[in-house]
Amino acid sequence: MAALVVSIAGRNYRIACADGEEARLEELARYVESKIFSMHESFGEIGEQRLNVMAAIAIADEAADARDKAQALEIELKEIREKIDSLERLRQEEAARHMEIMSQSTTKIERAIAALNKQTVARNDFV
Repeated sequence: MAALVVSIAGRNYRIACADGEEARLEELARYVESKIFSMHESFGEIGEQRLNVMAAIAIADEAADARDKAQALEIELKEIREKIDSLERLRQEEAARHMEIMSQSTTKIERAIAALNKQTVARNDFV
């Protein structure tokens, strides 16, 4: 387990994270700090706690929007996969139907050839 000191809004925080996740944690801390700074720029001096809560709510809102979009995409992906599966079944049914038609046509052609061969043999015997 790794530990990292991050600075957010002028304060240092020691935070534990999994090994190898240090860069991600630093990135997230910078994002939180940028939200707080953005809120400070928009609203001025309204109190540190209120500013932090507003930034947290803004980040939670972004996360909720992202979750909603991900869920919508998952539903859309499921529908697309179902359509692909349906089309694949139809393709297989069509391929089977075409194979059956080819088999029937081959049988008819073979019978016609056999009949022609018999007629040819019969003519040769007659002549």
